[in-house]
Amino acid sequence: QAPLVESGGGSVQPGGSLRLSCGVSGVAASSQYMGWFRQAPGKEREGLAIMYTPARTTTSALSVKDRVTISADNALNTLYLEMDNLRPEDTALYYCAAGLNGDWLKGEFKTWGQGTQVTVSS
Repeated sequence: QAPLVESGGGSVQPGGSLRLSCGVSGVAASSQYMGWFRQAPGKEREGLAIMYTPARTTTSALSVKDRVTISADNALNTLYLEMDNLRPEDTALYYCAAGLNGDWLKGEFKTWGQGTQVTVSS
């Protein structure tokens, strides 16, 4: 089983909301930092939010701070990303990651999921 498996992507209308899930197992389950990222075609990967799992504290990127929430279930089996007021520019492949290995905004994580596609259009 892959250590990180994203789900919940799909097509959403502008102004809508989404909740992505990331199943966490294996080596990823012991990570102190887990995060969500996205990458749109032709653009660099963008960090969205990160969680310090021992304390469940979170940090969000300024670009999406008012629209995203990162959370996890009690057992840290699943990491979530909720995003509100979706816009066409939010269209991207969304990834979860675990095992911080440097600057989180630069995506310096050890373990990555395969991603789930989110498309925002009317």
